[in-house]
Amino acid sequence: MSLSPFARLGTALFHSLDPETAHEAAIKALALGLAPGSRPGSRKDDPALATRCMGLRFPNPVGLGAGFDKNARVPGALARLGFGHVECGTVTPRPQPGNPAPRLFRLSEDRAIINRMGFNGCGIEAFTRNLIRYRTLEARRARPNGVPIGVNLGINKTGARPLEDYPALVAQVSPWADYITINLSSPNTPGLRDLQSATSLRAILDAILDVNPDHPPLAVKLAPDLDPDALPDIVEAAVEGGAAGLIVSNTTLARPPSLRSVHAAEAGGLSGRPLAQRAIVMLDRIVPLVDRRLAVISCGGIESGFDVLQRLRAGASMVQLYTALIYHGPALVQQIKRELLHEMRRIGAETVADLAP
Repeated sequence: MSLSPFARLGTALFHSLDPETAHEAAIKALALGLAPGSRPGSRKDDPALATRCMGLRFPNPVGLGAGFDKNARVPGALARLGFGHVECGTVTPRPQPGNPAPRLFRLSEDRAIINRMGFNGCGIEAFTRNLIRYRTLEARRARPNGVPIGVNLGINKTGARPLEDYPALVAQVSPWADYITINLSSPNTPGLRDLQSATSLRAILDAILDVNPDHPPLAVKLAPDLDPDALPDIVEAAVEGGAAGLIVSNTTLARPPSLRSVHAAEAGGLSGRPLAQRAIVMLDRIVPLVDRRLAVISCGGIESGFDVLQRLRAGASMVQLYTALIYHGPALVQQIKRELLHEMRRIGAETVADLAP
């Protein structure tokens, strides 16, 4: 991948800061319209990249995964970078500080991140106010950019009541979200991954439906570390519970022996390039089980247009990235789309839909 010297310089400047300081600086730069392409008026996508997923139209299949804009502070600026969708959150019912610092580590040699943030965030009330502010500005401009905004929901570290919390969170954000993700797979909230069992997932989805008979499409985000034998029941629970999609997958607790960074042994979830193979294996297991009954969104280790092509041809409806943005900067989004179009033309695919297996 070849990015401009300016893009490489900007990324190097951010990497001179500690990871959390750099992240906050990036959010503030986006809010001020200082990032390339983050001001209104960015060019539109090639129609060949448009796709439909979970009953929604997306201008392109390359989305931003949850974790970058935890508090819905800059969804519009992120959309203008060229993403086909932006997923804000994870947001919890009550504000919480997350885990003690240091809790975010760059594994630069491996193009990876380890985080044990612990769902730090402003809580659902402030989050929803931010989201409403964005929607109000979007309506006033009378020219919404057509990029769906998703909301990723989680539970607090203490005092959590999943069967009450998730339905209440869905009710709070439903008027303002294009789709909603139920996060059951972060490794940094004690007990959260236990909720991925088929029994727990079915109970949560039933509880959401009881309180919210009408709601935006629901996706369920899964861990890449699930026992393969558990996947058939989990998929059936998602289908029976009315989910519209699965996000495959979250960060991993595994540590590939190829890691070279001195931070490789830090506790937390690993993301980035070393997750790619595990994410592909998970995708290959999930797609036949889903059998087109749910959308599948692939996440983990995506850095190039070829990576996107590979996931779409394996049965993903869309993809999400995050860690690659940290290493390559905001120009990466447009670069990936250019590469994807090149790969599509190389194999004779006229639209993203032609890539489906």
